[in-house]
Amino acid sequence: MPDAVPAERLPEREALLAELEVGGYLTDPLLEEAMLSVPRHLFVPDDLRDVAYEDRPLPIGFGQTVSAPHMVAMMTSALQVRPGDKVLEVGAGVGYHAAIVKRIVGPKGRVISVEYLPELVELARRNLKKAKIDVEVHEGDGFEGHPDEAPYDAVYVTCAIPQIPDALAQQLKEGGHFVAPLGITRCQLVAGHKKDGVLQLDDLGPCLFVNAQGRLGVHLDIGTPVEPLEDDEGLEDDESEEPAFDNTGVDDDLDDFEDEDFDDDDDDEGGMTTTAP
Repeated sequence: MPDAVPAERLPEREALLAELEVGGYLTDPLLEEAMLSVPRHLFVPDDLRDVAYEDRPLPIGFGQTVSAPHMVAMMTSALQVRPGDKVLEVGAGVGYHAAIVKRIVGPKGRVISVEYLPELVELARRNLKKAKIDVEVHEGDGFEGHPDEAPYDAVYVTCAIPQIPDALAQQLKEGGHFVAPLGITRCQLVAGHKKDGVLQLDDLGPCLFVNAQGRLGVHLDIGTPVEPLEDDEGLEDDESEEPAFDNTGVDDDLDDFEDEDFDDDDDDEGGMTTTAP
């Protein structure tokens, strides 16, 4: 963790974290310290800096958004990263989520991010440099992950994916944690770990995410299938009272989407399993 927390707009970050704590999103001191230490206003467009510490997603151009802080907190908590871990992120965006994870893994850990859009690769690199946070951002299609640095202690995806590519499961260490929004725009947030070559995933609830680009965003028959577990398999059911939910912020037609409108008859209870060959 950094020796000093940046003073600029610190009271706004403190107020945001207080709001997230009340909502039950902050249960890990390392995550709380990380979110306090990363200035979100350095990662959002200049014309949105006044609202950088509101708990909502913000448009960043190119049809993309930076996730709401509560969603970043929820996903990072589920990822269970610790100092020294090596983490793969798919979807750098503006670099904010990767910055949070890097603060947790610390100087001995690494965060490697793969971003499809070259404009966002450069933007994320600039933002991270401004914030003085060392994250490796590569241009590429997240469908293939980033095999050069595999295996990873944790892998997470920041955009909606219709299914989990085999490459992401294969590049995760045994015992490593995985988090992703699974679906097309209207998703289920899934999280879990790899055991005996299999991803055992809990359904954390409905959410909205911008769809992945490139092969990662195409529903292919060759991806890793996800099937419901029996009641006594996988991780324990999520105990949170509120389901995960995030407005994409880029499509006005989605603004009125309600949690109860999400129709998911198959995965409301229990976990999921996917085989990693």
